[in-house]
Amino acid sequence: MRHQKKTIKLGRTAEHRRALLANQVCALIQHQRITTTLAKAKAVRPLAERMVTLGKNGSIHSRRTALAVLRQKSSVKKLFDDIAQRSAERNGGYTRIVKLGARKSDSAPMAFIEWVDAEEVAEEKPGKEKKAKRKEAEPKKPEAEQSKPEEPKAEAPAPKEEKSAAPPAEEPKPKKRRWFGRKSDES
Repeated sequence: MRHQKKTIKLGRTAEHRRALLANQVCALIQHQRITTTLAKAKAVRPLAERMVTLGKNGSIHSRRTALAVLRQKSSVKKLFDDIAQRSAERNGGYTRIVKLGARKSDSAPMAFIEWVDAEEVAEEKPGKEKKAKRKEAEPKKPEAEQSKPEEPKAEAPAPKEEKSAAPPAEEPKPKKRRWFGRKSDES
């Protein structure tokens, strides 16, 4: 029986789990909201709330305790200066978990974890736009502009054309496609 065994193990060793949770809390402090799996969000919540409680205390001992757990000076500074000050009147419940649904690749349940007293909701940065697989057609000029021959500029002298000995390039032959299970027509 698992009575009074509250540690969420997340399939990791103790050291790996401590490092993971510390990094998740530091990311939550820096970005105000993080997307992670529901299990990790539920494991991060108690640690994040404990760190805010230390920040509200504000003593040197509390700061050193938070630094021992989180291991990032910038995160501890932001925690004590910003986040703990915003949550000064609140008696717990500093974080909120919002379920997002299943992840596409492995159907793991995903969730946001964010601060309840966040000043502004940090918007997700849009990912880099992927290049189009096909080249986009260039916009066509109106017919009136196409019919006008372009005149060379008077300022730049026209370059002398040199005759090249190379014959004109032949058009490439269409690729033969293999259709497995069918006989190909060779013409």
